[in-house]
Amino acid sequence: MESLSPGGPPGHPYQQEASACWQLTVRVLEARNLRRADLLSEADSYVILQLSTVPGMKFKTKTLTDTSHPVWNEAFHFLIQSQVKNVLELSIYDEDSVTEDDICFKVLYDISEVLPGKLLRKTFSQSPQGEEELDVEFLMEETSDRPENLITNKVLVARELSCLDVHLDSAGSTSVVADQDKLELELELKGSYEDTQTSSLGTTSAFRFHYMAALETELSGRLRSSTSNVWNGDNSARHLTVPLRPLIEKEVTMDVPAQDVPGVRLQLKAEGCSKELAVHLGFNLCAEEQAFLSRRKQVVAKALKQALQLDGDLQEDEVPIVGIMATGGGARAMTSLYGHLLALQKLGLLDCVTYLSGISGSTWGHGGAEWTPEGPSVRCLLTPSLVPHPAPILVEPLPPRHSQPYLGPDALWPQVMDQKLSGQRAALERGQNPLPLYLSLNVKENNLETLDFKEWVEFSPYEVGFLKYGAFVPPELFGSKFFMGRLMRRIPEPRICFLEAIWSNVFSLNLLDAWYDLTTSGESWKQHIKDKTRSLEKEPLTSLETSLCLEASWLQPGTALAQAFKGFLTGRPLHQCSPNFLQGLQLHQDYCSHKGFSTWADCQLDSMPSQLTPQEPQLCLVDAGYFINTSCPSMFRPGRRLNLILSFDYSLSAPFEALQQTELYCRARGLPFPRVEPSPQDHQQPRECHLFSDPACPEAPILLHFPLVNASFKDHSAPGVQRSPAELQAGQVNLTGATSPYALSNMTYKEEDFERLLQLSDYNVQTSQGAILQALRTALKHRALEARPPGAQI
Repeated sequence: MESLSPGGPPGHPYQQEASACWQLTVRVLEARNLRRADLLSEADSYVILQLSTVPGMKFKTKTLTDTSHPVWNEAFHFLIQSQVKNVLELSIYDEDSVTEDDICFKVLYDISEVLPGKLLRKTFSQSPQGEEELDVEFLMEETSDRPENLITNKVLVARELSCLDVHLDSAGSTSVVADQDKLELELELKGSYEDTQTSSLGTTSAFRFHYMAALETELSGRLRSSTSNVWNGDNSARHLTVPLRPLIEKEVTMDVPAQDVPGVRLQLKAEGCSKELAVHLGFNLCAEEQAFLSRRKQVVAKALKQALQLDGDLQEDEVPIVGIMATGGGARAMTSLYGHLLALQKLGLLDCVTYLSGISGSTWGHGGAEWTPEGPSVRCLLTPSLVPHPAPILVEPLPPRHSQPYLGPDALWPQVMDQKLSGQRAALERGQNPLPLYLSLNVKENNLETLDFKEWVEFSPYEVGFLKYGAFVPPELFGSKFFMGRLMRRIPEPRICFLEAIWSNVFSLNLLDAWYDLTTSGESWKQHIKDKTRSLEKEPLTSLETSLCLEASWLQPGTALAQAFKGFLTGRPLHQCSPNFLQGLQLHQDYCSHKGFSTWADCQLDSMPSQLTPQEPQLCLVDAGYFINTSCPSMFRPGRRLNLILSFDYSLSAPFEALQQTELYCRARGLPFPRVEPSPQDHQQPRECHLFSDPACPEAPILLHFPLVNASFKDHSAPGVQRSPAELQAGQVNLTGATSPYALSNMTYKEEDFERLLQLSDYNVQTSQGAILQALRTALKHRALEARPPGAQI
């Protein structure tokens, strides 16, 4: 393998490699002790072979009837790239002429164990489930093909793309077709982006197929009646089959053999595709965010100098990074976050914040490009009249609420509907606001619960992408169609109101998720994470087994009834399916050992490349709160390096549970997170603000946690201002019990309830001003130590 010069856009450098392809020969020899699926006879067995890295290619042996010891001795050939993870799937089926064929045996085998030029014989067994065995031989040989140019971030690989241009000239067949049913020519190229394309005869048509260059595939074509859907002739000799590899960089013309329809000609030309990579492969921050950080640090430096009464100006590398980490909680989270941001603005501390991350309800309201002409202000983020009609709000500045009548949703709806994520860049172009970050989870649509498979997907005004794969696209291209990292079809950017349905959608919960939430406690969740961690420690991803037998269980049944029951449990009533911008990309040979991947790899499917997201045509995105009610993953992307986190928790019953789950999850992932150890008194009577840190781990940020509590607010109208007897009623905010107006299911508030929750959230931050300032001073010291050159005196 030859390493070429790095490339890619700034902030997303990828590596270019030149690597040869190899010819893999797989000889299926024999099987033993196959179980019988029928009472009256032994198995009628055949074997299916497929490699997910060789799209469109699936081989099948002949069927051997009535035997538990079939001997096939059949060889099959794959052209493979050694720099991607090649896992061969071998499946033995029992053929049935009446019902669906039963699967007897399935095994996954990592081809990296096969050494070039050496014949390897493997016996796969189904132990401990059964006694079935399968004998297979493998041989890897060099090819004379030129090396393939790969683009990779060491987790994903974009391979070379080729284009096949097809020009159909059927004008000469018009007179023949006129007296018959109208005929169509269907062209199929398995493994290509287009797969199948159809054109009517009697016209001149042009097609283009995009496919992987190193693919031993063929173009097939046949004629059919457009009205009766019957193929023109049953003889395979009348169908067109053209191998593509001999056509590279050539142009050929050929006739389509068709009964009674002469004069149909095809002109074919195959060549390398010039499409540039449109998916950014890299784990570092994009260039736009890096530029924003530089601009925002200037704003933060001025705000810190004023807030902390500093004597001198801060240099850019001395400015601490502060992030807000908000949980979900429906309209309660939206309203409370508004109050928290308002309080920070009043204290002159909002300009000290660089990142604002949220999930679910805390993503429902963000300001426009200019919150006020003089500087950031959040007081016009929303109005009470909007609360009975909840909608995602991203609006231009409105007059203060006390100076005008309340605006109804009808007045704002056109603005709301027109807002896009990329449009929020205007609010960041001078570093005037914190960078908003939104989180979602990509899950399996209908066959697994969220705890068993989930992948973090981050949305920002600059890019949308997967933390685990290091793959991102600009928000303008989210929802467009991609293949092998190239943009195939651009679709208009989705609007914010559409994205809100992804970030906060209670209906994407499946029954298994709901059952887990109803029947388990926080301790059960902690045990789940611990079990996952132990499993990964015992079987680390870096030592992926070369043979993985898929276990049969009640979640992976074979009968139609069981499959239907499984679908009932794991189906999601409403979820967002978006085109997968990772489709066609492949996993690198060493993807499991890459730190960027292993940090977020926490499920068994991570060791099975064919089961991961690049193999899926669509993304299934759901509310991230179904796993942990936290937006912490965004805080730990390389390059952000936060020194202080302001944690806003909007739970009504467990003020520390989500934070403790976050700590446990981060530590299992090797992420530096402070110790969250509230005292028994803190659990019984939580305060407005709690400080958590870990002196033993200097990389861990300081954390100020703000639970949603009514502690001193019930006795104080403002920090240090005792309520009069007439004002005591205004301090009563019902945050507990079935009668609370702030329950998650309640999406509309009375104006009085809205104002009280707003004032409570505002007060809780303002009364914690001293703790915030002290945390900022400590973060400033930590940042100074990080910026200090090695060996310099303190």
